[in-house]
Amino acid sequence: MRLDSETPQQHAPRSGLILLQALVLGLFCLFTLRLWYLQVHKGTRFADMARDNQLRQVRINSARGRIVDRNGQPLAVSEPSFALGLVREDCADVDATLAKVSEWTGVDKAQLLETFRRGKKRVKPFEPLTLITDLPYESLARIEANAMLYPGLEIVVRQKRSYPTGALMAHVLGYVAEANEEELEKKPELSLGDSVGKQGLEYALEDELRGAKGRKQVEVDAFGRQHNEQILDPPRAGGDVRLAIDVNLQRECARLMEGQAGAIVVMEPDTGKILAMVSEPSYDNNMFVLGVPADKWKELRDNPRHPIQNRVTQGVYPPGSVFKLLMAAAGLSQGFVRPGDVVACPGVYRVGNRDFHDWKKGGHGALDMRGALVHSCDIYFYKLGDRMGIDRLSEYATASGFGTRTGIDLPHEKAGLIPSKEWKRKRFGAAWSKGETVIASIGQGYVLTSPLQVARYVSALVGGGKLMKPELVETEPPKVDAVLPLKDADRQFILDAMVATVEQGTAKSLLRSDAVLGGKTGTAQVVKLINPDVRRKTHAMPYEQRDHAWMASWGKKDGKAYVVVCLVEHGGHGGEIAGPVVRKVYEYLFGPAPGRAARAGVPHEPAAEPGDVGD
Repeated sequence: MRLDSETPQQHAPRSGLILLQALVLGLFCLFTLRLWYLQVHKGTRFADMARDNQLRQVRINSARGRIVDRNGQPLAVSEPSFALGLVREDCADVDATLAKVSEWTGVDKAQLLETFRRGKKRVKPFEPLTLITDLPYESLARIEANAMLYPGLEIVVRQKRSYPTGALMAHVLGYVAEANEEELEKKPELSLGDSVGKQGLEYALEDELRGAKGRKQVEVDAFGRQHNEQILDPPRAGGDVRLAIDVNLQRECARLMEGQAGAIVVMEPDTGKILAMVSEPSYDNNMFVLGVPADKWKELRDNPRHPIQNRVTQGVYPPGSVFKLLMAAAGLSQGFVRPGDVVACPGVYRVGNRDFHDWKKGGHGALDMRGALVHSCDIYFYKLGDRMGIDRLSEYATASGFGTRTGIDLPHEKAGLIPSKEWKRKRFGAAWSKGETVIASIGQGYVLTSPLQVARYVSALVGGGKLMKPELVETEPPKVDAVLPLKDADRQFILDAMVATVEQGTAKSLLRSDAVLGGKTGTAQVVKLINPDVRRKTHAMPYEQRDHAWMASWGKKDGKAYVVVCLVEHGGHGGEIAGPVVRKVYEYLFGPAPGRAARAGVPHEPAAEPGDVGD
């Protein structure tokens, strides 16, 4: 029976059913597309990301190259040490972890927190951020036993620099220390906690010694524990460096300078190789490797004898009469004098209204250039300098290697100073005076040289006129930087005069019968004498007012040749103080001098050349 009374609104909602079916179909399509997007379109990427959660790539530190002496004795080596790192993404509570590390190691928590904040900028969350670079064994054992309670802590094996010879080679080797912010910025390959060369050869040869880090892939579990690892790029160790220095000779030179401030340099004249380079006093470079304590640094910095300074390359001094070797060469090469020209030395030389005195009261009388060098006559060289003028002198000295850096592979070398008219005008805004030329001609006044410059010049005289680059690395080929502007005959004349100075003059302390030795003493004033006729004994003067003692020398025996230069700061007369030191260096190089005991009672010429400059 059909109920005609039913209205159309009472029929089933067909349109709503269709709408519901469409909605279900749309949702199905949406999920299908999303599934395709995740599984197919992004599947590879998400699979890689999933793997990254288990596999980490971390860097492998490389070993720094060794430095050895010419006979293979180790001077700078690397040895294993243990650092404490923190992997941030494995650490749930950084603050609590740092507090515990502070308790274990005694390192202030604020310091650890600062290290952590600095490291966050440079270390990825899954890489160990170095908190402490060198863990003592007691701390290491404690951390190893408890690290599992603090996820993220990790012991990292690193290389620590060590210097077996300590202070003996500190000025040559320098030291390494933790890289600062500026160095980290300059070299992206460095990580927080890495060490870099700061001074000496460690600094100069940094790229050669450091090597390159490697990479490894490490599998870790959800707790950060490592299970497997695979080397992706092996690290490359830094190259070893063999020096020309003989550490036993170095030790002997340091012994001879013990208790004094000064320098010794021993050089091969034909190659420029440095066999010994001693600067006293010195310091233990091991203390810088892990960070020098503040009190120790203050002690070094404030020491009036400046132990950190390398006096061979950074110390510049008036050369005194050693400079007469250069003056003789300049006068001969520029035609201002001939070897046989005789000059009168009455003991005083007047320029304008000033008198300039000879070191020998009453003068030396008449002498030629050989006699002037042998007896170190001041008047002879006053007159020669006055004839040449300061600008010719300056030009010649510069061409002979003075007043410029030698180019040795050590940082912060000083150039010294060879003055000129132009230099004084720029420096002081004043005109040059003839009296200043007279003073400069005996290596006083504004003239400043380093012991290395003197050694290089004497080596050039001995080595055929070749001005060699001083070389510390044995494997580097000899390099000729320039040739002295000097005829061979004149060069040989100066060498012969140096031999005569040993045999008859102010360098008699070097005399020995089994070798050929040449020398030139120097006694450089550091304060101006008010009355040159009244000169106190060295020991009666305040230390800082005493003269510097020089000895520049060369020696040949059995086909071997050496140049030895010694400077003793505020030591007194060169022949009496620096001379005996140099003699003992030759005894090491050539063996004991025959007949030394028999000659011990024979006095050598006692008066050196104080280089009086008058008033």
